[in-house]
Amino acid sequence: MTVTGEDHTGIIAAVTTALAHQDINILDVSQTLMDKWFTMILRVEFEESQRGIAAIQQEMAEVEKEQGLTIRLQSEALFSVVNEI
Repeated sequence: MTVTGEDHTGIIAAVTTALAHQDINILDVSQTLMDKWFTMILRVEFEESQRGIAAIQQEMAEVEKEQGLTIRLQSEALFSVVNEI
C-alpha cells in the first residue's frame, strides 16, 4: 500500500485505524517527508478469501477523501516485479 499527499497531522493514525477496522495486519512500514509531501509504504497482510484488494481500496477511499491523500493497494507479487531490476 502506498500513501501520498500533503503532510499534516493524523495521516498515519487515519490510515492505520482504517486498516485495523478491516482486520488488516501491518507487516512493515516506511515513511518519509520531502518538503511538504508525505509518502508512506506499508506491507500488509489480510485474508484474501474474506476481503479482496478492490474491497480494501474502496474502504480506504473514505480516508483518501477525508485526509486529502492518494492511497493505492497492489499485490506484493506485482509490486516486486515492477520494482526489481
